[in-house]
Amino acid sequence: MKKKPMLPFGYKLMVSYLMMALIPVMIIGYYAYTTSVKSIREQAASSIEGTLQQTKENVLYRFQLLSRTSDQIYWDYALQEDLRLRNNGWAIYNTTIKSIEPKLQNAVNLTPHQALLRFYISNEEFPEMYALHMPGADPLQRMETFELLHLNRIKDKYWYKTLPSVDDGEIDQSQYWMQVEEDRIVGNLSLMRRVYDYQNRNQIGFIRVVTKINQLLSGVHYEKLGENSAVIVLDEWNEVIYASAPTKQDYPLLNKWNSDWERGNLSIRQQLPDIEWTLVALVPDEQLEKQIGKVKLMTILICIGSFIMLAVISLVVSKFLTVRISKIIQSLNAFREGRFNKRIQYSGNDEFYYIAEAFNEMGGYINTLIKEVYVVQMEKKGAELKALQAQINPHFLYNTLSSISRLGKLGEIGKLDQMVMGLAKFYRLTLNNGKFIIPAQLEIEQAQAYIAIQQIKYGSRLDVLFDISAEVYGYRTVKLILQPFIENVLEHALYQPRIHIKVCAYVEQGRLVFLVVDDGIGMKPQKVSSIWSDDDTRIGYGIRNVDDRIKLHYGQQYGVTIGSVYGGGTSVRITVPLSRQDETA
Repeated sequence: MKKKPMLPFGYKLMVSYLMMALIPVMIIGYYAYTTSVKSIREQAASSIEGTLQQTKENVLYRFQLLSRTSDQIYWDYALQEDLRLRNNGWAIYNTTIKSIEPKLQNAVNLTPHQALLRFYISNEEFPEMYALHMPGADPLQRMETFELLHLNRIKDKYWYKTLPSVDDGEIDQSQYWMQVEEDRIVGNLSLMRRVYDYQNRNQIGFIRVVTKINQLLSGVHYEKLGENSAVIVLDEWNEVIYASAPTKQDYPLLNKWNSDWERGNLSIRQQLPDIEWTLVALVPDEQLEKQIGKVKLMTILICIGSFIMLAVISLVVSKFLTVRISKIIQSLNAFREGRFNKRIQYSGNDEFYYIAEAFNEMGGYINTLIKEVYVVQMEKKGAELKALQAQINPHFLYNTLSSISRLGKLGEIGKLDQMVMGLAKFYRLTLNNGKFIIPAQLEIEQAQAYIAIQQIKYGSRLDVLFDISAEVYGYRTVKLILQPFIENVLEHALYQPRIHIKVCAYVEQGRLVFLVVDDGIGMKPQKVSSIWSDDDTRIGYGIRNVDDRIKLHYGQQYGVTIGSVYGGGTSVRITVPLSRQDETA
């Protein structure tokens, strides 16, 4: 094949740059300006929507903190058992003082907001605990943080009657956010939910947690959108219940939404789930025009500067050669630093074209080799992880099904139903759509589901305490790392009439730490050493399985450590790195 005659690179630059210096700059400048203006408007809307979304997530997080207060009462099976007491005055009084009152106080302490917990119970043999206050007064202005009242006090209240009805034997797990009684007047919001005895499947109480709306919405700030912007919160009746703006008088509280407020503003809305509230962001058009003016001025300056620069470059041929050579050197440096995606974009039929073509082919070949090696390594690692996960001992399922069969033969339908529901929840959390990495809260829920099953089996012999730090929520971990150790306790450490287990989770020195501590029989040093030995695979199988899965996924610096005293109990420490739920796995 006959080669094309080669035109030296230097001559092409001298002719072409002088002819094309002005026209491309003008075309590019005009295009850059028009697309920048369009982009500014789109990005402004996207940025405001993103900021409003962050504000919404902040508000929802505060609502979740308040919801955890009710969870402490709703899911307390020991409290349900306490409220079954009848015809024993001293036992009822003692339970009220030593059990119910501390639990109500601890539940209120979970929320950082100022809150009042009112717990209405159907068992009227328990005494009431409350403080007198004037009708219509703000209950949050008092010193009390909780009250214990009889359910009959609210059965005739209009707001209680308007809640969705529930058939006998059915359980309503819903939470209701409403403004009732004096809430709307004093600026409060109430979280309400029914409380059930899960053993008898009947309602035994009602929770109402009252807090300040301005505390829940304290994360709503107009400054995040701009100095002249505004963020307004509308309730289900389209009335303003909160406004963050330079002049709040422009948006009077408890007044209907005025469509005139949107004139001359960019308006974006976000709905808050569970409660029918709406976040509305108003950004003045003048704020966007300022940015457009800056872009216009910057575009003109860049076009003028670009033309001058191109005109100067076109007169110096040697500089053109230096620029091309510099690009090649930069690409080579990028390769040296490991950035093998770097490419030289060049077209033509001169010396630099052949250099660029050879360089790009070399880079593509190296990049292909790296990807092939990476894929092979990732497939190998994935196969090892799946192999370890597949080794999880299924005898827990066998034992549980045996217990279910035994309960069926004994006719204990209530316990059988609880165990089946607990088993279903446990395996739902275990499978988790096939995901290997799950949120830490799901791992804790899985352990709690397992404990719930075992407490049906062991009854009062098993006492378990979960001490979970709030900062744990939001991080991720390898799944199924707590249940095997709790199972080990029940199989190997339960030699006395009653055993106590404590499960902790917290953040320490950049790591997520889980602890499983028991006061069982413990282990001798020789047995602890044999767990980590490969000589006898029958000992410590489950422990090594958890440790291997953690190390294989995160590295050798993480995993399981065991401390045990023979006759004094065992402590298992599990560490994984901090990894947020919104990070890419």
